[in-house]
Parts: sequence; structure tokens; C-alpha cells
Amino acid sequence: RKRATHKEPRRQQYTNITMPRAFATFRMLSAAILLLLRSASGADALVTPVTRVEFDVSLAPGRTGSFAIEVHRDWAPLGAERFLELAAAGDGFWKGVRFFRVIEGFMAQFGIPGKPALAAEWKKRTIKDDEVKESNKRGYVSFATSGKNSRTTQMFINLVDNANLDGMGFSPFGIVVGDGMEVVDQLYSGYGEGAPSGNGPDQGRIQAEGNKYLKKEFPKLSYVRSVLIAGEYMMG
Repeated sequence: RKRATHKEPRRQQYTNITMPRAFATFRMLSAAILLLLRSASGADALVTPVTRVEFDVSLAPGRTGSFAIEVHRDWAPLGAERFLELAAAGDGFWKGVRFFRVIEGFMAQFGIPGKPALAAEWKKRTIKDDEVKESNKRGYVSFATSGKNSRTTQMFINLVDNANLDGMGFSPFGIVVGDGMEVVDQLYSGYGEGAPSGNGPDQGRIQAEGNKYLKKEFPKLSYVRSVLIAGEYMMG
């Protein structure tokens, strides 16, 4: 199988799907709230909506945890919008999604749906690149990329400061807040780098076979149990 050439932190694959109705409604409400706040504080006031998205995860058999990502639209507008679109899809997209590439001292990558048919729907739904406005510091979240304008659904959480990724076009759109990194640090990392350069999962097989492949050959992977858009507030 021919592979795409990837920049670190690695390859990506996905496609076309219509925007969930829930996400469209969410965008309309967000815009309405933003207009009201701007009206109340003055037309020239700079008000930026920030959204909190909560992840409930299985770290290991019998052990769960949760963390929240604070999404900043002004950091990476297109990336933030894509992430919120996925968050609005809820369990239909996220349930069972594995953290398939967790490298200690680097990052934790996830975002390929566990159902091959759903993964295939997203395969061609790429978004354009955002300008890199924030650095890939510990706790910051960016989309993976396989080249120019190739982002889809794979993303990663920086486990350490990875400023070297900034110049490679990885633009953070959010940050894990509170004590969430204490949970992220517990994501299973025993498989290391993915195939073919390591012993971890092969992304092509994840795409084609989904969680059936991962459950059989990489049963210790941590995974998403549920995702919830917990709220939105404005930062001025």
C-alpha cells in the first residue's frame, strides 16, 4: 500500500461528510451571543468566544479519567471550527476513538473514527492551513498534517514543549486546562511509535479495519468514552 509522506508528528487520512445539524445550530447560537456581547460592551470591543470541550476516557481496564480542552477560535480559526464540528457530533464520532500514537516525551495522537465507514467518509474532507499563532507547548492541541492544507480529524496533545513543530505548520487551536494533563499523562504509551518505523499501530490498517484491528492487536490502548461541549464564554 502506497503511503503518504508525512511531516512529524505524522500522517493523516480522511473525507467528506455534511456538517451535523447540531453543529450548525451551535455556530448560530455562538454568533448570536457574540453579537450581543459586542453590542453591550461597545462596537469596537474585541470579544473572542472560547469553548470548553470535555473528554471522558478509559485509561486502562477499570481505570477512567477526564480532561477538558479550551478551544480558542482566534488562535487557529479553521482548526477550531473543525474541532468543534467533531465535538458536536458527540459519541457518533468519538465513542471508542483510540489514542493510537502516544510517545512519551513527545505527544499523544488520536482522531481516527473506530468505524471504517465513518473514517472513509472523512478521508477527503480536508481543511486549509491556519497561521501558526501559538507555540506547541505542553498541553496545547494541534491537528496532524500530511502536507499543505491536509488537516482532517487527526490531532495531538503536546506532552512537552515542542516548539520545533511551530515552524512545520502545526497550529494549536486549544489547550488542555486545569489538571487535565495529569490524566493525559496517563494515556497508554507502551506501544510507542507506529508502524512501519515502530511497533505501534499502522494508520492505514486503522483506517481500513477500525477498532476491530486495534482491539485485537493493541488491546491496551487508551480510548475516548464520550465527548461533550460543556459551555462557552467570551474573552475580551
